[in-house]
Formats: sequence, structure tokens, C-alpha cells
Amino acid sequence: MKPTQENYVPTHQGLVVKFAPGDFRSALVATRAYQPGELVAKLEGLTKGPKRYTSVQCGPGPEDHVELNSDLVYINHSCDPNIAFDLSSPDPRNWHLRTLRGIKSGEPLGFFYPSTEWDMDQPFKCECGSKSCVGTVKGAKHLSLRQLASRLWVNPYILELVSERDIEKTGKIQARL
Repeated sequence: MKPTQENYVPTHQGLVVKFAPGDFRSALVATRAYQPGELVAKLEGLTKGPKRYTSVQCGPGPEDHVELNSDLVYINHSCDPNIAFDLSSPDPRNWHLRTLRGIKSGEPLGFFYPSTEWDMDQPFKCECGSKSCVGTVKGAKHLSLRQLASRLWVNPYILELVSERDIEKTGKIQARL
């Protein structure tokens, strides 16, 4: 059964899904204010799975994907993100969701999909309205290091893949973030 506002039970304290009519219109919203850099949630209950539109890439390999199995799947893309999936630890027990800037109560959470995703199965036209909007969201593979660096947080495995791509293209090591 697809959840609705009436039968919904939140999975994370301080966050709630606001269901909207239509596909991909619901959002995860903060129910309290968060400070910049604050830990919002540990990423628990994850399951390895195939690359899907609901998965999050967690490493450099084509099989490195996890399903969130929680309300966190409702965090939408933003080219001006306020939150990040920090998957930088080699130990998945230390993976977490943290703020990139202050978040007000009632504000939807948005993360920059290419901060975790190298090459997306289902690219889409972004509707975030940010001045720094990338237009079509396809994954980090399709962006420059400069475009990625302006987002405040990109997982290290994505930066490694960008570096490998750029070395392959130019034969030179590009500047790091």
C-alpha cells in the first residue's frame, strides 16, 4: 500500500514526509530547525541492492548501491543542497545524513544527487530553480570538477572517479577540491 498522509508513520525523529499528488512530488521536511553541520540521522537499515532510482550509490563500483528503506528516500534533489549523504567512512556504521547549512522547521530537505551518483539510470530535468542549476541531472560523470566543488559536499569516491575520468581525458592530474 502506498503511504498517504493519513496512514503515514515517520521513520526519523525531526523529519516528516509531506505527501503531494503526482509522482515524485512528495518531500522529506524538517519538523525542527537544524544547525549547519548537524548530524540529522545515522544511515541504518540499509540493504545492498541493484542500481535503481530509489537507491543511493555508496562506492565507486557499479554494484555499490544501497536502498535506504526509510523516509530518507523522499529527500529530493537540489542543485543548492541543504543536506548531504556522508558515505565517506569505510565503515557503513558511520554513514550519516548531515546538514550543509542551517535548515528551518518546515523546510524540505534536498541533496545534490551527483554527490553520490556517478551515472544515473534515469536522468531528469531539474526543477530546483537554483542559480547554479545543472539543468538535466545525469550524475557526476557528466559534470566538471568545478561544478561539483560548488555544492559544499561530494563523497570521496565520486571525486576519485572524476579524477580518473579527467586523467583519462587529458593525461594530467586536475586540481583537487
